[in-house]
Amino acid sequence: MSFEPHVLTRRILTVAIVLPLFLAALFWVPQPYWGAAMLVVVALACVEWAALASLDRHGRIAFTALVAAACAASVLWRPAGGALLIAIAIVFWLAVVPLWLRSTRRAAPAALAAAGVVVLASAWYSLYALQANAARLLALLGVVWVADTAAYFVGRKLGRRKLAPIISPGKTWEGVAGAIAAVGVYYGLLWFAWAPSFLAGHRATDLVLVTGMLALSVEGDLFESWLKRRAGVKDSGTILPGHGGVLDRIDGIVAALPLAALGPALRSGWAG
Repeated sequence: MSFEPHVLTRRILTVAIVLPLFLAALFWVPQPYWGAAMLVVVALACVEWAALASLDRHGRIAFTALVAAACAASVLWRPAGGALLIAIAIVFWLAVVPLWLRSTRRAAPAALAAAGVVVLASAWYSLYALQANAARLLALLGVVWVADTAAYFVGRKLGRRKLAPIISPGKTWEGVAGAIAAVGVYYGLLWFAWAPSFLAGHRATDLVLVTGMLALSVEGDLFESWLKRRAGVKDSGTILPGHGGVLDRIDGIVAALPLAALGPALRSGWAG
């Protein structure tokens, strides 16, 4: 499969513009303002999710309001609210999503809306809470970014065996293998440069976390593809040239980041 140079150029230009802004906010913006900025991103994702779920105008307004309310509750009702939201999200990704991906039945809009509240609110809370250690959050996001980039390039260059041909014909097992190899190198470099302060500071715990995030990021990518196939669209939106919509860019993050936030959320709950 050949590369499309114009698409790749747009992807690179978009990253070159968005990434510096994101990093500046991550390291230099106080947590409340960081949370507000991430809420804007989540609001954009809400618009796309509501469209994929086939919600009507009133449903879209109600859905966005519920996501915003869940985000607010997770912070106002800390630490229990955040820990509960993260736990529900992890159960959703581990138990519900695999069933939906295998099912031939069409999910109801109300069920998809409920899922969207859990997915987007938990992703927002994870980004908000983990920004307390910006370098650690960046390292965690790097797991998803490295996996996604490696899967894209390896899959397009070497991909032959389809990962989920009905859900997403473009994803291959070779792409997954490339993601695993790239994340393995990334993890090794982090430990070489940063240990023992990286993540939990324990090699076995960190390896489990990184492995779990990698697997969930792949699942998140497949789940968003499943949503788009259900809606009959190629991309969730057009706001990011070369990437599609906001959900197209954060599909792996929303699935993987709650796992990274679970430990800190539970520790906060015990401390509280």
